[in-house]
Amino acid sequence: MSSEAWLRRGIAAASGLLFGLGLILGGMTNPLKVKAFLDVAGAWDPSLAMVMGGAIAVGMLAFAQARSQRRAWSGDNIDIPSSTVIDWRLIGGGLLFGAGWGVGGFCPGPALVALGSGSAGALWFVVAMLAGMMVYDLR
Repeated sequence: MSSEAWLRRGIAAASGLLFGLGLILGGMTNPLKVKAFLDVAGAWDPSLAMVMGGAIAVGMLAFAQARSQRRAWSGDNIDIPSSTVIDWRLIGGGLLFGAGWGVGGFCPGPALVALGSGSAGALWFVVAMLAGMMVYDLR
């Protein structure tokens, strides 16, 4: 394997590890904490708002930086979608994502991290998520 391939894999592994640790430390892999955050009419726990606010701030900085570059650190092209269309697919996808998040207490990234810890709830969520992806691909 070339040194460039090792570098790409190393960047990917380090990024994934950092992302996973951030999700664990932020409480995003705990479905009870997520459900408490979404329960604004009951025992609301606003602490995940700080986690999401931090993620949005980092994301804004990263996208601003990416727009000024042609290539990523790995050497890959940077392709930022330019579409601003809000259609039924976007709205429906957002509603399905939110419903899955509220019912399961997971979204895709934290579910994969929690799956690594042996969480049965994460396993069921990931199985359902993969089934949904396969159904989508059938269209």
